[in-house]
Amino acid sequence: MGTTEDLADALARDALAATKKTDDDTIIPEIDRILEASSSTMQEAFNTSMRVYVSEERARQFLNRRLKAFEDGTS
Repeated sequence: MGTTEDLADALARDALAATKKTDDDTIIPEIDRILEASSSTMQEAFNTSMRVYVSEERARQFLNRRLKAFEDGTS
């Protein structure tokens, strides 16, 4: 990845971690607004990373539920 993507990816990971730690769902939209005002390129890269991480987490949760159901014999 390039510098912009690397920085945006790191920021997305940190924002997700902060959101989970603080249970504050306003962190990510606030960061998005800050980036929108200063760098549309960085904002786009941040939003892409956010979508990737959120999608992966949702898919992993589904997979874990499915595997647990299989192991419990309820699938």
